[in-house]
Amino acid sequence: MHMQNAGSLCFSDKTDLLESQSEVNTSANITESENFWSRTEKSVLAPILTTEMVLGVLGNGLVLIVKVVCKDHFRCLYWLPLFSLTLSDFLCSILIICASLLAVLSEGQISPWCEVVSLLKFTFITSSIGSIAILCVQRYMGIPSKGKKLSVLMAVACVASWCTGAIFGAVPVVYDWIKYDPAEMLCAVFWESSYSDMLVYILCAFSISIFIPFLLILSCSILTCAGYGKDCSSQGDLSSITPLLVILYLLCYAPFAASELVLLGRLDLSPSPEWLRSLSSVMAYLNCDLNPFIYCTNKDFRKAVLILFWNKRRSAFPDPVLTGITRLEI
Repeated sequence: MHMQNAGSLCFSDKTDLLESQSEVNTSANITESENFWSRTEKSVLAPILTTEMVLGVLGNGLVLIVKVVCKDHFRCLYWLPLFSLTLSDFLCSILIICASLLAVLSEGQISPWCEVVSLLKFTFITSSIGSIAILCVQRYMGIPSKGKKLSVLMAVACVASWCTGAIFGAVPVVYDWIKYDPAEMLCAVFWESSYSDMLVYILCAFSISIFIPFLLILSCSILTCAGYGKDCSSQGDLSSITPLLVILYLLCYAPFAASELVLLGRLDLSPSPEWLRSLSSVMAYLNCDLNPFIYCTNKDFRKAVLILFWNKRRSAFPDPVLTGITRLEI
């Protein structure tokens, strides 16, 4: 009986040893796999984010300079929402995309920069969709950005879109819902409390900051294209690029909307798939890069860009000035 117990103990010890070795091997394989995928993702994402950051900063910076310096060389009745959109894209490129690139290279973000980036990201998303919605409303109602009393209301709406984004972006920071997400390449909202808290926040944030502007964009765009709008601008006006802005914005932010909808459908509060979260960030950043190219589809705006560079070239190489005349005797 004693020998049987000793044998069973030896057998159980061997079994435990094999199980522990199996667990070690499994964990080692998982670690190697995670390291492999992290190296692969870093080698792919780092060049993409670098390209998006450079194009976003240079492109939107150039557009801002042209809108300020060469505004007399192109026609733009609805300049306020377009300026707000470009400013949002420029700040997103220089702050958010840069932060994501640094997070990929350093494998994380530290507090309080983590919380600041999360707040700013939601602010820029809300301000950009709000600016496009205001642009669509102005084109439909024929309200220029200056010269009418309603233009003051449009200006207040632009400021309100920025403030609304900042408010909803600050809520997760206050309640400490922010954690670094390697898939999104920056700090994002992670839910560890109840499903009802998550549901209330997302429904409020989406209905006010996303859904209402989306309905305004969709309805005003359809009515304007159908000929029911009071748009008083000509085809040469910069606002003629609005349909292209709307289409590309909706395409680029479709993965972000899908990621949030997947989260809403999961009662266990588990996040959406990693590939979808990564795609949502990359596509949102891509939208910031595409907008400057959309501006350049306008003929007069392209001329303004050329005038800006021509004036810089002339200032660098001024025309010769006649300072004196020498008479030659023959």
